[in-house]
Amino acid sequence: MDWMTTIGQLINTTLVFSTALIFAAMGGIFSERSGVTNIGIEGLMTFGAFAAGVASYYAENAGMEGASPYVGLLAALVMGIIASLIHAVASITFKADQVISGVVINFLAAGSTLYMVKLLFDGAGETTLLKFGLDKWPVPFLSKIPIIGEGIFNNYPTTYLAIILVLVSFYVLYKTSFGLRLRSVGEHPSAADTVGVKVLRMRYIGVILSGALAALGGATITLTTTNTFSYNTISGQGFIAIAAMIFGKWNPLGAFGAAVFFGFSQAIGNYFQLFAWSKDIPQEFIYMLPYVLTVIVLVAAVGKSSAPAALGEPYDPGKR
Repeated sequence: MDWMTTIGQLINTTLVFSTALIFAAMGGIFSERSGVTNIGIEGLMTFGAFAAGVASYYAENAGMEGASPYVGLLAALVMGIIASLIHAVASITFKADQVISGVVINFLAAGSTLYMVKLLFDGAGETTLLKFGLDKWPVPFLSKIPIIGEGIFNNYPTTYLAIILVLVSFYVLYKTSFGLRLRSVGEHPSAADTVGVKVLRMRYIGVILSGALAALGGATITLTTTNTFSYNTISGQGFIAIAAMIFGKWNPLGAFGAAVFFGFSQAIGNYFQLFAWSKDIPQEFIYMLPYVLTVIVLVAAVGKSSAPAALGEPYDPGKR
């Protein structure tokens, strides 16, 4: 029975760590499928984590208690949309280099959120610890199933939402006219323009969706695993999400599988520490495992993943 419980807990922890990556990877897919490179996923997650932490804290103080985490999620969603508009305006309207614009978003998020936290919390480097984070929602009956009950059906609401998002994203991208238009402007924008597709509008929508979803990913970390926001809350999760997107070949189902793989690499690091032999291994090596696997996966994916044909190329309607 003990081994069944351990496996169930490992699956559960894997999904907890995967959730933020799933949100961010789906966001990256919508942006890059529209033809806009988004290196700024890390920064957008940081903005979302910050907004969730601050909004939840003030909602708690206003007496909202159990509802405060959902206020935090809403604040993160709005913050992600606003931050993504910076990237959209720079890269789509003004045709700035999309990689540079994404890097600017990352630096802007790191610096501005730390400054605001210190300003709002009397010079502290992090928000006050939240009293009310998201609680796990066990699914009636299903949560009692051995292994998978504890592993899958006793999770945070954001985890259930992330899984549903994967299915919805796949359906929207491949089974709807909106998805067809979005993918067309990322593959052949000139051809799409000739049949009446508003290329710039679709790209704006793609980038805004990426900001909203990446910010929800950042908020998930604040509201489930840390219950606070600090400068190192995200710690490279955005870049891991980008790796999951690339390894998944810009497909929601593939990105989901890659995100779960990276989530497992983080979860297994926690379980390594339960064994006596792991005491001989420096903790730094255990903590770096997800990032080492990210590099290995990216190297393995080189030449095997086909990005959207027009990815990173500004579109000028006057030159079609």
